[in-house]
Formats: sequence, C-alpha cells, structure tokens
Amino acid sequence: MQTDSEAVVRGRRSRLAAELLGAALLVSALAGCETAKADSRWQSVTTAKLSAITTLIRAPQKMEAAARGCPVGMARIDNFCVDRFEATLVEVGPDGVEVPHPSFERPEEGVRYEARSRAGELPQGYVNRVQSEAACDNAGKRLCTVTEWYQACRGKQRATYPYGNEFVKNKCNTSKIHLLGKLFGNNPEWWSYDKHFNNPRLNLEPGFLSHTGDHPECVSDYGTYDMVGNLHEWVADTVDTSLENKIPMVDGVRRSVYKSTGHGIFMGGFFSTTAQQGQGCNYITLGHEPQYHDYSTGFRCCTDAKDR
Repeated sequence: MQTDSEAVVRGRRSRLAAELLGAALLVSALAGCETAKADSRWQSVTTAKLSAITTLIRAPQKMEAAARGCPVGMARIDNFCVDRFEATLVEVGPDGVEVPHPSFERPEEGVRYEARSRAGELPQGYVNRVQSEAACDNAGKRLCTVTEWYQACRGKQRATYPYGNEFVKNKCNTSKIHLLGKLFGNNPEWWSYDKHFNNPRLNLEPGFLSHTGDHPECVSDYGTYDMVGNLHEWVADTVDTSLENKIPMVDGVRRSVYKSTGHGIFMGGFFSTTAQQGQGCNYITLGHEPQYHDYSTGFRCCTDAKDR
C-alpha cells in the first residue's frame, strides 16, 4: 500500500512528465505555423533541454497546506505572506504549459518568467533584482521588503538565526570554502564577472548549492526555509539612510550606507558566507546595483494577505 507522501511524489513526477511531453509536442506543432514566428523563443525549447532540467528537480516529500489568506506554498506572517522556499523560474507558454528554467543559467532577456516556490528544487541563482521583481510580479506576488524578510527569517521568537540565537554548524547551508577559488584559482585578479562569477559550473558543483528544504532545521517557526545561507536573497528596498532604522547592521556595513546609496540589497548570505556582514538573519549586502547578478544571488516573493 502506498503512503500519502509516495502518492504525492508519484503524482508530481507524472504531472511534470506530462508537462514536459506537452511542451515538446507543442514546440513541434508550432514549428510550421506562421503564428509561431512571434513566439520563436518558445520553439527553441527542445526535448533534450527539458530532459536536462528534470534531472535537477526532485519531487517534494509533502505538500504544504495553504496558510489563511495566502497562496499555496507561502507562510502567513501578520498581514503578509512569504514564500516558504527560495524561488525557481518557469516559462509559461501556450495553453499554460510550464517549462522550468535551468537554475544554473542566466535568465534570458525578453523572456517572461514566473517565480515558483517549491521544495526539492535547485533555486535560481544568477538573477538580478529587476528580474526578481518581474518574476514575482508575473506570479501575482512582489519582492519582499527588507523588514518583511527580516521578520520571516527571525521567526516569532525574533532570533538571530531561523532556528535560535546561537550558531549551529550545518543547520543552514553556510560556511563552505570559496567556490571561485576551488574551481578557478585563489587569485581574485584571475576572476572576471561573466566568465567566472556567472559561470554555470558554480551552482552545479556537488556539495555547495542545496535543493530547497534540504536543510530541514534551517527553518523559522513561521515555516520559511533557507533564509540564512544557500543563496543571497534580493529584497525590494534601495539603500538609503532609513535602512539603519529597519535592520541592525555591523559597523562596517553601517559605515557603507552613505556610499552605497541607491544600491540594491540582498539578505541572508549564501553557502560560502559566515558572519562577515552580520550574523544569521542580520547578514546584509549593500555593495551592488539592482542590475547585479552572480552565482550567489537569488530571491523569494511576498504578497499581501487577502483577508488583512
């Protein structure tokens, strides 16, 4: 007799296989149509590419029930909802067919992506704030504010880490060796933005980026996972002097606020950070424009609760 969780797993795999087959058949059918010329990007999605994507996706062990006033997959916190997991991207094509975007590849310019929040998937890296905002908006959500993100990370107990006030090694995906040095040598002068910081190899290296929910103790009591480590997470705010009233900052970060005015903000650190720019939920990065992206940058979405 199969268990409920086994049924969910099998059902998810069946649905994904059907979606992929449908996408492949749709691409083939459109190939000879005049109207398909307006949708050439969708035609370029091949069966081989779809097959490669599915090897990186795991079926979740359980389905999260919808919180009151929130879409499925989101946690309720006061009058807003926040994604339980870091985001992945999908393209929604003709007839609503979804094709996952490979999380180790840069989002393509001019493509309409929607954000998804699911357990058991490699979250999207290589993404900037502008693209993150658009993906949330296309999914009927929005990028979290810094205060929303901070509250979701700390939980009801307002802890330093999602799981408590004291750092515990391996509860979250942090403190790993510097991957750029491991793969490309330890001299930063050798590294270039496009060739190295945005190299797809980085988020495919075993033992570094984790699937969403793979660290089950890295969760706040609101039910939000991986908010410390794994990937930096973009938030909606722009750096200005009001930031000091929104989140505590270590001295080095606080002193950089003025020169970073106008920059974007990402939170929580990633798999190779420790406490250089704040401990746990206080980890904040101010040094980059909203258009910046590299292997460590990801996001999650928020939305207003419907019954607030």
